[in-house]
Amino acid sequence: MTDYQRILVVSTQAGADELARVRSGLGSSATVVTAPTVEGKRVVQALGRPAHPEVLLAPVRFPGVDRGHRLDEVVRRHAVADRFRDVVVVADPATITLLLRVLAPDQLPASGPVTEVGLPRGARPVPLLWAAVAGVGLAVLAGLLSAVLSFWVLPAVVGVAGLVLLAVPGRRWVGEAALIAVVVSLVVSLFAIVGSTRFPGAW
Repeated sequence: MTDYQRILVVSTQAGADELARVRSGLGSSATVVTAPTVEGKRVVQALGRPAHPEVLLAPVRFPGVDRGHRLDEVVRRHAVADRFRDVVVVADPATITLLLRVLAPDQLPASGPVTEVGLPRGARPVPLLWAAVAGVGLAVLAGLLSAVLSFWVLPAVVGVAGLVLLAVPGRRWVGEAALIAVVVSLVVSLFAIVGSTRFPGAW
């Protein structure tokens, strides 16, 4: 399944309602890139986020033939810095038109002042160490609760949650980590059970 990084291209002509919707939908790690203009400052203030001014996003009267590609390079540089955060680009309508022709040539332009673009990216890597540690912790917790719950109940609950998260965009890596933790917990529990039969009272 292809994953996408969200790029929000916001016109300096966007109204308060559109900006409020953009602000409410931004992730906590989102970065804002803006033209260093008065209109850009107004939009950034409405979004309530610190911004990175980029001179290249400022409007020009006579754009060069390679301006669209240079704009694309600026946006992708900020996107590549962290492929798992939203990027907001604030610029005037003419600059946005040139940017979108290169950034998303196969996407129809939005009719409003906000255009959402998805840049393909690889899946977020699964934190194997974290999953293994969580699996050991899950096994220990299941052992402590074995007097009131069967040892397999807690791993089963975590496993179901992991399967559900596999279908959630942007949370697939959490689901994979949860399933790995379940496997680790079952292996640890199995070794604990075998050890307790060989050495009674050890578990």
